[in-house]
This record gives sequence, structure tokens and C-alpha cells, in this order.
Amino acid sequence: MWRALPMLWRGLINTALLALTSIVLGSLAGVLICVGRLYGPKPVRLIATGFIDIFRALPILVVLIVIYYALPFVGIRFGSFTSASIALSIVLAAFTAEVFRAGIKSIPDGQFEAAMALGLPFRITLFKVIIPQALRIATPPQTSNCIAIAKDTSLASVVAMPDLLKQATDAQALMANPSPLIAAAAIYLIILWPAVRLVAWLESRQT
Repeated sequence: MWRALPMLWRGLINTALLALTSIVLGSLAGVLICVGRLYGPKPVRLIATGFIDIFRALPILVVLIVIYYALPFVGIRFGSFTSASIALSIVLAAFTAEVFRAGIKSIPDGQFEAAMALGLPFRITLFKVIIPQALRIATPPQTSNCIAIAKDTSLASVVAMPDLLKQATDAQALMANPSPLIAAAAIYLIILWPAVRLVAWLESRQT
């Protein structure tokens, strides 16, 4: 394990960058898709609904393989990091949109009516009044979604991205010893277990 630490450290950095990129892009895209589904014109609502349904149903691994291996056949080629970021962001966006839709729908209609009575434009009402309240409701399930995406970064090893799992697998092959994989599992646990407890704490705060 000690000899494998430099490789695991490089993999951990790549995993952290991938997770951060996917969470930020997926969360922002998910909020925009949610707004489009709830308040956009009918074609936008239909597209948003189809996007959410499709990418909530497809496994991340399938999405990743299509982006990395299938798109080059139509002239679209991405690197392993970009492919993994796109796949994880797309799936997280679909789940984020549903989480925020539930949060927004739980806000009483009187909030909109009060804002309208004060003369606030719809856009200001949505982003200054409704979404901040929905954010409090959506935070626990969205945090859980982010943890799931962080765990799913391990799938990036399928497209040869040097993430933590890929580096551990390479170290195992070089050293003919499973210890690097055990060390990688321990690193995942050390990083993600506090996040799991954070979700439980956030959920308890809302009950």
C-alpha cells in the first residue's frame, strides 16, 4: 500500500476534479432543466421531460460508453476526462431536475401570488423567492445524489481515465498484490462516509 500511494494520490486528484466538475455542471444544468420543465413553453417542457426520463432510466455506464466509444463513429470525439464529465453531469442533471421540481412544487402558490402583488417580475420571483426556499427542501436529496455521482466516478476507469480505481488497478497489476485496491477502497470510505453522515444530519434537521 505504501509503495502504491503516489499512484493512488494522482488518481485521487483526478477523481476529485471529475467529481467536482460533474457535480457543479450537473447541478446547474438540472436547475435550468427543472425550470424549463415547469415554466417553459410546451416544446421545452416536452424536451425537458424526455431528457429527465431517459437519463434517469439509463445506467451511467451505458451513457459513458456511448459518449466515449459510439460518438466517434459520427465524428464527435472527446477525451476520457471530458467524456466522463459529460456522462456524469447529464445523469446528475436529470436527477437534480426531479429533486428541484419536487422542492418547487412543495412551495405554496401563495408565495407566487404575494410576489406578484408586490410587483416582482416572474424571473425575480422564481430566482429570488421560490428557488431559495426550494433549495432548503432539496438539499438533503441533492446531497445524496452528489454522493452517488462521486462514487460513480469509479466508472471512468472503463474509458481509461486515470482515476483512483484505475490507478489502484494498475498498481495491483504492477505489484501483483491486491493491497492497492484495498487502499483505494479505504480512501473512498474515508472521503464519502462523512458525506453520508452529512445527508443523515440534513434529513434529521428537516424532520
